[in-house]
Amino acid sequence: MAAALAASGVCVRGLVGRRDDPRLAAVGVDAVVLATPDGAVAAVAAAIEPSDGAVMLHLSGSLGLDVLAPHTRIGSLHPLVALPDPEIGRRRLLSGATFAVDGDPLAAELVRRLGGRACRVDPRRRAAYHAAACMASNHVVALLGQVERVAASAGLGLDAFLDLARAAVDDVAERGTVAALTGPAARGDTATLARHRAALDPEEVAAYDAMVGLAHRLAGRGAQDPDLLLARGALSAAPQSVRSSSVPSVPSVPSVPSVPSVPAESLAECLAVPCS
Repeated sequence: MAAALAASGVCVRGLVGRRDDPRLAAVGVDAVVLATPDGAVAAVAAAIEPSDGAVMLHLSGSLGLDVLAPHTRIGSLHPLVALPDPEIGRRRLLSGATFAVDGDPLAAELVRRLGGRACRVDPRRRAAYHAAACMASNHVVALLGQVERVAASAGLGLDAFLDLARAAVDDVAERGTVAALTGPAARGDTATLARHRAALDPEEVAAYDAMVGLAHRLAGRGAQDPDLLLARGALSAAPQSVRSSSVPSVPSVPSVPSVPSVPAESLAECLAVPCS
């Protein structure tokens, strides 16, 4: 975040690390950005002496503003982009990303300087918002991890399936989720679903069933739909020819998912915003 803000013309006065005394971090700056894991935000905010001229900002997607007590000028900005390392993070933060903002207008101003789009989330729905963000990013990566494992059992690498995954996301963007859904779960092809389940390592079946259930739900089939129940029960009734062999199968600083990474020693970024 510090690198992206500096590139957008904001003066970053310094980084406060866990070996530093944070009490005076808000002196002489316009904002302090708390770049800590969610569980550390309240403790770090409380350790910094309030300053009438500085806005205390956190980057958490799931927390409200109450964790920034006792400061009176408070806010938050949470970028809806995945930031796996500082350089990729810097580029993505400057790419026109969406940020969920709350509190002091300076949060939206920083988003404007980054070239992003600011949106506001009802504080009562903040945890649900962050859950959706994790589903859109972290859970997709976890699902592709399963694709990688199952593909390996068929002698293929993950790269063979990435164009398929990209096209699915493109279809959702262009057509919406319902129209973009294809495949055996969407069309109620229980025989194919049963062959899939029979071919999977037992450790992969629960996740597969969960995704089939979500596909059925999207296609308008409820959890008790006969086709879905038949697909789940078909494995025990499937002929031996369908079965295949199983394949064996102060706080820390790194950011939580969807929260920007900062140098390993940094707890806060002290910003002097009015830069030319």
